[in-house]
Amino acid sequence: MNQSYFYLKLETHQLHMSYKNEVRRVRVLLPKNYDKDEAENYPVVYMHDGQNVFYSSESYSGYSWKVIPAIKQNPDLPKMIVVGIDNAGQDRINEYTPWKITESPLPEDIELGGRGAEFAEFVMTVVKPFIDKHYRTKSDKYHTAMIGSSLGGNISAFMGIEYKDHIGGLGIFSLANWITSTAFDSYIARQELDPEQRVYIQVGTQEGDDADRQLMYGNMKQAYIDCSLKYYKQMIKGSVPIDSIRLNIFADEEHNEKAWAKHLPECLRFLSEKWS
Repeated sequence: MNQSYFYLKLETHQLHMSYKNEVRRVRVLLPKNYDKDEAENYPVVYMHDGQNVFYSSESYSGYSWKVIPAIKQNPDLPKMIVVGIDNAGQDRINEYTPWKITESPLPEDIELGGRGAEFAEFVMTVVKPFIDKHYRTKSDKYHTAMIGSSLGGNISAFMGIEYKDHIGGLGIFSLANWITSTAFDSYIARQELDPEQRVYIQVGTQEGDDADRQLMYGNMKQAYIDCSLKYYKQMIKGSVPIDSIRLNIFADEEHNEKAWAKHLPECLRFLSEKWS
């Protein structure tokens, strides 16, 4: 088969973050024949931890989400634009956590978390408008999805509520809501959820890593399973139809990109089910 059939174009931008006075790398994966099909507009999937999205060589774990192979090897998936937003490195935990972390065994002189709302605002008022202006997108909420894992799942779950009028699909992998569970539970209980959202939730039975161990006492594996189950129940309680939620608990799967990449096609398939 001609290799050009699978040609995908990856473009890079540096977007200014006013609240930190710095720029953030944002990469845009365009679908096959994007430049030729000038009359066609596309759904957009935003993914957090952009360094881990496209290439294993730059991924923190040495293994990426394999987005490009996922699209190439699953031709039944609709054409889409995928936007990878880089994380902040050492500041990642602060940007991906909307509330201060108060439930963990941290030394009293260390403060973590609490900048998630500012980061979310950057994504929705800078990144998304830039993408919609410079690319042929279907910018409505029904054709806008967001995917994240671990703390990236936390900020995705928060943004799915806070910006429910603009985000119609969520991929929540290995949710780490145990880090601010009281604050999130209080927040979601006060909100009116969107019954039209589609939500994919995934967790493994061998979750947790050394970084988590510094932030929590107790059984990490159970904590991750409990987070996903509780979030699933919160979605249902918030009137999201059960047919619009997909919950997967995978035996023996761990907390890494290899596990998340394995099921990315299923997530994309589920989130895109209603796309036209």
